[in-house]
Amino acid sequence: MCQKAVGGPFAALAPVQRKDFAWTRGQPSAFRSSSVAVRYFCAACGTPLGFAYTSSDWIDVTIGGLDAPAEAPPGRHYGIEARVPWFESIVTLPGETTEDNMDPELQGGLVDFQHPDHDTPDDWRPPELAGR
Repeated sequence: MCQKAVGGPFAALAPVQRKDFAWTRGQPSAFRSSSVAVRYFCAACGTPLGFAYTSSDWIDVTIGGLDAPAEAPPGRHYGIEARVPWFESIVTLPGETTEDNMDPELQGGLVDFQHPDHDTPDDWRPPELAGR
């Protein structure tokens, strides 16, 4: 289920007790993905933000949705029965930077509309919406 929910081969999640957790800007949208779980996401951009069993005191937030994802390294693999066969070999593939893979002309016109990786004022809007 996680693969379909995040659109990728796995979900990188950080568990937090609900009593120690708060959304810092608004509330995410929620999708009841099964009879026992809820998935949270940003209704504005679609970013997956978290997962929780409905009966649990814990919530798992997506590491990639954090302002400082490098500070929350994964500690274990969960749901290994659904691991895709090529997962173990992924680190042996050749790597390249985003810039190396993007046409220079396209790079020159790139404007990032996603929320920055730091807290912003409550009235912050993506560049294309600023002033609206």
